[in-house]
Amino acid sequence: MQTSPSLYVAIDLGSNSFHMLVVRQVYGSIQTVAKIKRKVRLAAGLDSKNQLSEEAMQRGWHCLRLFAERLQDIPSENIQIVGTAAMRTATNIEQFIEPAEEILGHKINVIPGKEEARMIYQGVAHTSGGKDNRFVVDIGGASTELIIGKGFQAEALNSLHMGCVTWLEQYFNDQRLTKENFERAITAAKKVLQPIVSEYTSLGWDVCIGASGTVQALQEIMLAQGMDEIITLKKLYRLQRQAMEYEQLLELDIEGLTLERALVFPSGLSILIAIFETFEINAMTLAGGAIREGIVYEMISDMRHQDICQRTLTSLQQRYQLDSQYGELVSNFSQALLKQCEEEWIPESQGASLLHAAALLHEIGMNISYKNDGEHSAYLIKHLDLPGFTQAQKMLLAELLRRYRESFTPLPNQHAISKLSADRILQLLRLSVILSHRRDKDKLPKVTIKTVGEQMQITLPETWLANNPLMNAELELELDRMTDLGWELTITS
Repeated sequence: MQTSPSLYVAIDLGSNSFHMLVVRQVYGSIQTVAKIKRKVRLAAGLDSKNQLSEEAMQRGWHCLRLFAERLQDIPSENIQIVGTAAMRTATNIEQFIEPAEEILGHKINVIPGKEEARMIYQGVAHTSGGKDNRFVVDIGGASTELIIGKGFQAEALNSLHMGCVTWLEQYFNDQRLTKENFERAITAAKKVLQPIVSEYTSLGWDVCIGASGTVQALQEIMLAQGMDEIITLKKLYRLQRQAMEYEQLLELDIEGLTLERALVFPSGLSILIAIFETFEINAMTLAGGAIREGIVYEMISDMRHQDICQRTLTSLQQRYQLDSQYGELVSNFSQALLKQCEEEWIPESQGASLLHAAALLHEIGMNISYKNDGEHSAYLIKHLDLPGFTQAQKMLLAELLRRYRESFTPLPNQHAISKLSADRILQLLRLSVILSHRRDKDKLPKVTIKTVGEQMQITLPETWLANNPLMNAELELELDRMTDLGWELTITS
């Protein structure tokens, strides 16, 4: 039988849904080949004695028959299947596992809670940029994982016995969206959290990251309602008020909430509110991966890379055969210009890294066509997986590359950084591309930049403009374009 040795499969038999992720390794990164998800709600099949019902087992087996078809041509060593909280809890789990393994033709590994938390953290670490201490939150169907770590090393791992399915069964079992039900669910979650508060507070964290379905669903709702992608307690309260406008759970119809997530939305929201209040979290962003990605990256041992963003950029350069030397030249030149600007000219710490990314990838659209390459670049960046970059950063990168050369329009509203900083990144990117057109670092002019408030003054060597008439004409056009947008720029020699 012919196999596909480059394919890897991670199957997560969760308490709410069963997931299957199929990927292949491409130029130092992973490319998703297939995703299959079925709402099995295994945890809902647990009775008061933690016996898994026949009906729940049948739902699970039916899903696994679908998965089994996809596994036929993939080597056994490239397949990992894990069971999580509901399978850990069920006292009769062997009645489910034995037929399940026969269906799949592979062993199922029911992992301990701390191992689940570790795998989740690895998935987050391999797909989220930054070197800060992370507080990772993953609300599943029957458990909630809380992890603090830095880089690829987790310092605190906990899997707590609460989830969006079990909290639905316990605190919204009457299907009513009342203030009392929310308060009961939030209070109960706080009691579960209390034993780890001291340890986590003493460790501390710089950023808080949410993973998996509950957090993803909440972010999708916020974006659909015109909010930015940052989850805050104020926004969670707003969503709670919206939910309480409906009397019954089955009537819930919030903009941006899918039917698939509606049933467990109030319970997941309650747990997240409790986490925010208990740990006094200011803001949370969504991770690019979780347990399935953690499983995949552990199977591919050479994928560990401390700088996730740079790994992504290098992979894209190789995959799309970009001129990496020229990309580095534009990046180095733009960073040199940025260093000459006032310290607070682009105050956000991620400004320099976004400028670096835009410089490395600015020619990606030429793989489709030189004509309208900016449009092609924007399309590719918007639709590619970019581990290490948030959704807001992806959108800004796309709009920067849409406008990196020739005529351009103002940047649209975005939530990655301030409008002023985004405009200034675009200025530096465009100037760097123009001035490096000879694609040779030895031919770059020595440029002096002075910024005062919103004004930028560029000084070139005395005879450089006269000796480079084509470049002179390009810079004059650029000056006109920036002036039309209200950007104050002067060029002298």
